[in-house]
Amino acid sequence: MSKNKIKIGVAGLGTVGSGVINLLENNKNEILKRSGFEIIVQCVSAANKNKKRPCNINKIKFYEDPIKMVQSEDIDILVELIGGESVAKDLVVQALEKKIHIVTANKALIALHGNELSKICKNNKCDIAYEASVAGAVPIIKVIRESLNSNQIHWVAGIINGTTNYILTEMLKLKKDFGKVLKEAKDLGYAESDPTFDIGGIDAAHKLTILSSICFGIPLNFKSIYIEGIDNIELDDLNYAKELGYVIKHLAIGRKNSLGIELRVHPCLIPNSRLLANVDGVRNAVVISSDAAGPTLYYGNGAGSYATASSVVSDIIDISRKILSSSNRSIPFLSYQDKELKNKSILNINEIESRYYLRIRVANKPGVLAGITKIFGSKSISIESILQKEDLVNDKYVPIVLVTHKVVEKNIIDALQNIEKLDVVKGKIIKIRIEELDS
Repeated sequence: MSKNKIKIGVAGLGTVGSGVINLLENNKNEILKRSGFEIIVQCVSAANKNKKRPCNINKIKFYEDPIKMVQSEDIDILVELIGGESVAKDLVVQALEKKIHIVTANKALIALHGNELSKICKNNKCDIAYEASVAGAVPIIKVIRESLNSNQIHWVAGIINGTTNYILTEMLKLKKDFGKVLKEAKDLGYAESDPTFDIGGIDAAHKLTILSSICFGIPLNFKSIYIEGIDNIELDDLNYAKELGYVIKHLAIGRKNSLGIELRVHPCLIPNSRLLANVDGVRNAVVISSDAAGPTLYYGNGAGSYATASSVVSDIIDISRKILSSSNRSIPFLSYQDKELKNKSILNINEIESRYYLRIRVANKPGVLAGITKIFGSKSISIESILQKEDLVNDKYVPIVLVTHKVVEKNIIDALQNIEKLDVVKGKIIKIRIEELDS
């Protein structure tokens, strides 16, 4: 390392990697003015050197094998933008063992292997920075680890997958079914050719794993997250929710209560007066409620070349400052000191309390509703409101929409299983949790 110069290697030259190369070049004078040092991209790695890219790498040393790049080059920071688990993990471990600091946007890597990598970091006196792994340009990791580090955090809730948010927004706006909007999202590049991780909630669950750890002082534990996707959300539900004064959003939620911690990713009805209800398209937003600061909202672009690159380069600058100051001090990997990270009781989804939106198709004849409410009463479930809708397609069955008061999930599940057995009920009952998101 030369005085006031930091040498980096970039592994992965996709959308984000190209954005990092361009941002470092386009804003090099601004970075120098703010930081007092120069960041040099010494080497890059990707599968194909000759692939057409939106960044210029002609003067940068190129490697097809990222591990060979780490083994061969004298760099200060490795920027890992390959994604996935296996290759990325092997690469990061080798870099750390060479005492090379890491900047990554890889949420799966942190969520699934972060506990192990943290120990390797500590042994080698290196850092891993991962701001870009959650919510793109929204600096939510820094906010929790630095700005809110004097607060007890009560809950965190976020729209942290742009694909699902785009699909739900467009379904309601264009009055189109899920399948049609998903196809359009693929055509526009908002959804991957295989969108399973997005629409199935896995991507958001990786991110919630990270957020819940730094919010509540628990080790990373992806397996503890309850996950539902959006593939069962129908246009009727979006319309009925709007009629009731709600919007359906796919949320990641972490909440402390007297029994333990709730960690869940699923669709929710939220009041249309909430700020999160008005976050549309591919945007991300996170609300954090804490004792001193109260509820605070963080909003912005959750993906994209320059949006994510902004967070990556910010992490590069932070680590560079530490290197150049020869400081041994760093912010703890998961916000809490290692010895303070404790396993805590994570509630099973059956144990949580919530209000519920229910849509049931029933025979269009007298007495049906009385039979349904009798079953609810036997499980101590009270109904807050009922909408009975006309069915313009088939007048033998009509949809009824019910909103319940708060109830333990296992009770609602038991009740719905009994109701679905009734001859007057057709098909599966649609159940969506309601979140008020108040302070």
